[in-house]
Amino acid sequence: MLQEMNQVKQAVADAVALAKKLGASACEVSISKQQGISVGCRMQELETVEYDYGGALGIAVWMGKQKGSASTSDLSPEALKQTVEAACNIAKYTSEDPFTGMADPELMVNAEQIPDLDLYHPSDISTEDAIAMTLACEKAGLEKSEKINNSDGASFSSHQGFKVYGNSTGLIAAYPSSRHSLSCSLIASDTDDMQRDYAYTVSRVMSHLEAPEIVGTRAAKDVLARLNARKINTAKVPVLFNSEIASSLFGHFIGAISGGNLYRKATFLLDAKGTQVFPEWLNIQEDPFILQGLSSRAFDSEGVATQKRDIVSNGVLNTWLLSSYAARKLKLASTGHAGGIHNWLVAAGGGNFDAMLKKLGTGLLVTEMMGQGVNLVTGDYSRGAAGFWVENGIIQYPVSEITIAGKLQDMFKNIVAIGDDIDQKGSIQCGSVLVEEMQIAGS
Repeated sequence: MLQEMNQVKQAVADAVALAKKLGASACEVSISKQQGISVGCRMQELETVEYDYGGALGIAVWMGKQKGSASTSDLSPEALKQTVEAACNIAKYTSEDPFTGMADPELMVNAEQIPDLDLYHPSDISTEDAIAMTLACEKAGLEKSEKINNSDGASFSSHQGFKVYGNSTGLIAAYPSSRHSLSCSLIASDTDDMQRDYAYTVSRVMSHLEAPEIVGTRAAKDVLARLNARKINTAKVPVLFNSEIASSLFGHFIGAISGGNLYRKATFLLDAKGTQVFPEWLNIQEDPFILQGLSSRAFDSEGVATQKRDIVSNGVLNTWLLSSYAARKLKLASTGHAGGIHNWLVAAGGGNFDAMLKKLGTGLLVTEMMGQGVNLVTGDYSRGAAGFWVENGIIQYPVSEITIAGKLQDMFKNIVAIGDDIDQKGSIQCGSVLVEEMQIAGS
């Protein structure tokens, strides 16, 4: 894979040279390739075994302020040539856009100084072992209780690959990576009630995955706990979002401070930079350089160097999240966020999960969210939810068929505590989040 990455770097350089030869004033090329195995089973029957080996190339060329783009999954020399020619032809017919163009060369990563973020840990797992792991995961869950009588299946994935980026400034940057995961989704029934829940584990390193039996058992425990859910009365109560879904709150925050929504004036945080948006004790840091991090990378999808940033300090918003295009629209500089964020670390300190339940006191613990009822223009928030009713810091019974509602700007400012039970399986590393009060629509 590493040898192939070096060969692809040359192909990217050749594509850039061809675009310039065809009259492009600027161009950039990105190639991603991956290979690996995916296994799926259901009710202890093997359903799928898939081997992936493929890649995709995307090229953008500029003829002055006219841009053309093309892509291909065929990475043969002839296909690359045709793709470059297609992008150049398209650029001749597009309208001029004063804000288009490559990123500022001064912001681009130094390819000779890209740090090794330890992202590449390929596995040589055999097909037999991958199947055995998947089946063992589901079996552990199915055997936990007679009430677990069905399954949405278990799945395993192990992939390795690389990304190469190059442009007409002479930059050619690349890095390899790997990703392994195992998940299980179970269905439990009791009288007329049926519930579904899941568990998963993911890592850059195969040996860091949780054991199949642990994943299956956790899925079983979670689905059994949801049986015989009740409805609750409409009320205003404190709400605790468990760690696996608390990150979604900060996902909405990301959308609200991203360049596309800012220059379209489609965000409730339009003028919020430099102002208090969270409690004074809350801090969010971005660290693209965490070793083996799931969202670690030294440069974004435009070749701009990433950097550690204090996104929020003492509750104050410090920065927008900008690509080059959005930055030009706003008369600012790119922040290296073309393609997304890079490991957000939301400061904790609220104690473990039990401590967070005690802080909640009497209220709602949310463990599942449904629907997309979030309006980033106004901040209106209304989503279906399920979870548990809590009294005096102790879980009483599961609840379902409820809606939680509020305003994101109020929810952010009224965060009471963030737990130390940090979920590290995504790009936002965050513990459970306690919001002082929200409207609950129940029976």
